[in-house]
Amino acid sequence: MVVWHRWRLSRRGFASDADRATFQTLHTASLASPALRAGLTAETVEKSLRHLRALLGTPAVAIADTTGLLGYDGRGEHHRDQAAALAARAVAEQTGVVGGPRDLACDEPGCPVRHAFASPLVIEDRVAGALVALAEQPSATLLRATDEVASWASGQLELAELDESRHRLVRAEVRALRAQISPHFIYNSLGAIASFVRTDPDRARELLLEFADFTRYSFRQHGEFTTLAEELRSIERYLLLEQARFGERLTVTLQVAPEVLGVRIPFLCLQPLVENAVRHGLERRAGGGTITIEARDVDRECEISVEDDGEGEDPERIRRVLAGDPGTDSVGLANVDERLRNTFGDEYGLVVETAPGAGTKVIVRVPKYAPGIGP
Repeated sequence: MVVWHRWRLSRRGFASDADRATFQTLHTASLASPALRAGLTAETVEKSLRHLRALLGTPAVAIADTTGLLGYDGRGEHHRDQAAALAARAVAEQTGVVGGPRDLACDEPGCPVRHAFASPLVIEDRVAGALVALAEQPSATLLRATDEVASWASGQLELAELDESRHRLVRAEVRALRAQISPHFIYNSLGAIASFVRTDPDRARELLLEFADFTRYSFRQHGEFTTLAEELRSIERYLLLEQARFGERLTVTLQVAPEVLGVRIPFLCLQPLVENAVRHGLERRAGGGTITIEARDVDRECEISVEDDGEGEDPERIRRVLAGDPGTDSVGLANVDERLRNTFGDEYGLVVETAPGAGTKVIVRVPKYAPGIGP
């Protein structure tokens, strides 16, 4: 009975003041983290400073980059320039700087700012700025706390740079895919459209609109992700244009479970697979062939397959393609495989089933819900 009573008491709150203080510190840090993860700018500093001041428990804090003060929060606003000077020293000397009454002189009675500690913000071995804690009294504890908070903030800023590097890489990979969209496809599509101008003007007009929508989607400038529905809509336009050229030689079968249409996938991760099926699977066959696209709901995952009954490939060549061998020619296959792995993990790379004369089937698995991939 005594044990049960103690358990009830522990459920009402924290077991000790230390537990409560630890939770408060972690909670405050979590409030400052999102802004810092967006990089070191005046806007992000403004959002994070009051939380950093709460972490340090000081009258005021300031943050500077290598060019000057980005923000000041708290009392003693008239000390901005002095805080900026201390931050500049910390950046220049690449070490912590202590400021006393002479560095923070003022005539305002009752001003709580008489001392300051400036600690560098270090990102990948380079000093990117400084955190300045301003206080009434010097304290070895506050000095250590300032260094620790600056180190934690540096870690958040380093993660921000890693995120930006990843975004730059993704944008470069998408640009590479766009550059690989076959010029022959563009010429052939326009040629097919032109062939209908005299014989079937209405169809020529429809195909021209499809071509405009296809290129608009493929070259859009926003977003690393899209929905399966949007990607399939673009693929449908692509295949309509190819059918205008191939005629009855190209048959398309599409089977999609409605519940997976809203699944988020990397932009342009399916279109290159379909383009490969046309170029490498069917284009060289006199009789053409069939492309089958399926999307299934498999528990927590969406499984998408692109299959053709064309000439097939040497499995060893496909292995070299996925390994990034520059001597191979496959529109975006390695690019798509790498982006899927980088986004969802190595277990979500492409699976390719093929053999000479047996056609090719490419399978893509993606989680239906993945953290960090919102609408």
